[in-house]
Amino acid sequence: MESGFGSDFGGGGGGKLDPGLIMEQRMTDKCFRKCIGKPGGALDNSEQKCIAMCMDRYMDAWNTVSRAYNSRLQRERANM
Repeated sequence: MESGFGSDFGGGGGGKLDPGLIMEQRMTDKCFRKCIGKPGGALDNSEQKCIAMCMDRYMDAWNTVSRAYNSRLQRERANM
């Protein structure tokens, strides 16, 4: 049984991390814990809305951090 933690984050072996896979697993776990009160066979409307909003916020935050990181890398490379 895979837990979604630890070595499962790598996704392809070889010691390389897949940032997209990591983001998806963390987003899924975070939003599930936040939005799903009682797991069942289907999501009700409020759970669907919560999941959608949670995922949107997570993606926005991920993109903001990614842009800031890339910008910093470019500045540091220019200063070398």
